[in-house]
Amino acid sequence: MNSLRKYLDRIKPNFEPGGKLHAFQSVFDGFETFLFTPTTTSTSGVNIHDSLDSKRVMIIVVLALIPCLLFGMYNAGYQHWLAIGATHFPFWELLAYGFLALLPRLIVSYVVGLGIEFMVAQWRKEEIQEGFLVSGILIPLICPIDIPLWMLAVATAISVVFVKEVFGGTGYNIFNVALVTRAILFFGYPSKMSGDSAFVPTHSICGLGEGTLVDGFSGATPLGQVATNIGDTISITDVAGNAISLWDMFLGLIPGCVGETSTLCILIGAFILLATGIASWRIMLSVFAGGFVMATIAHALATPTYPVSMLTPLEQLCLGGFAFAAVYMATDPVTASRTNPGKYIYGFLIGVIAILIRTYNNGYPEGAMLAVLLMNSFAPLIDYTVVQNNIRRRLRRLNAKAE
Repeated sequence: MNSLRKYLDRIKPNFEPGGKLHAFQSVFDGFETFLFTPTTTSTSGVNIHDSLDSKRVMIIVVLALIPCLLFGMYNAGYQHWLAIGATHFPFWELLAYGFLALLPRLIVSYVVGLGIEFMVAQWRKEEIQEGFLVSGILIPLICPIDIPLWMLAVATAISVVFVKEVFGGTGYNIFNVALVTRAILFFGYPSKMSGDSAFVPTHSICGLGEGTLVDGFSGATPLGQVATNIGDTISITDVAGNAISLWDMFLGLIPGCVGETSTLCILIGAFILLATGIASWRIMLSVFAGGFVMATIAHALATPTYPVSMLTPLEQLCLGGFAFAAVYMATDPVTASRTNPGKYIYGFLIGVIAILIRTYNNGYPEGAMLAVLLMNSFAPLIDYTVVQNNIRRRLRRLNAKAE
């Protein structure tokens, strides 16, 4: 590492103002700070010195996403093996299949998103921010494993430019970048994103997963199946026609977006985020509380007209992207409420709205995405109301003492 440090110090003058490569100063700075912790500190004024900078926050969030990432890879292979009627499920082959299927999506997401951020930082002569380290991995995790690469590239580019950069970059966006990318894909290419479409890779990759799809194959997600259910009983099956239990939903061995199927892995990620103090437990807890309350009410008023209402509250929390949104999306510190009372309100309404949308809109079997984006727009208003209420209460207390 010392030799690398010396090499960077030697070539650094070339990237500084006046150097022959000064046009790439932001690129060099981003690469240098990625490899080494900056040693420069503030020398004047009142400043807070803390080892937990934005880079470390982003890295911890990425680490918390690893369980969902690895399980999503395995599940992609598992679903494909089921679809071709396999009876033997070799762990490493399934994982390798999922890795090869997901890797191009990860590369496209990072190349497009980071490429735009590098260009904008260079144009503005600013440091490259680390915000897309998380968004770059979130985007493939909330999309189907077989989403076309060009669609992913287009949606990522539009989202980064119009949701993030035009507002000033990392820390200034009012909407979650990854969720807007998914929204663009959903409304622009619904056949690839809706819950009743095939969410299972059907082709072999590098000789892995060769076979013929079983008769009656359907890659529809459980929520997609429920939304189109007819009758007063619900039947949820996997791609091979086997019934899916609540335990299957919790483990995540079901069709769905890459990182959203396993509630168990999501809870492991939640523990990491909470233990390190990165995510707000107030938001996380209130999202689950709001979802449970709304799901309980919907189940008590269950009707075949709205088949999702026949799901139990626990099934509602385990299916779709609800748990993933509660842990990784709603807790985004940039777009969420900042005040403690506001966090409870913000999270609770996300949970309620998510279940409300998915239950009473049969044409849209997922509500977490819209719920989080909707509440992103209301977060500043919630905080403003909380602050103004605190001011009024303190003024009343002050006036009472003066009298």
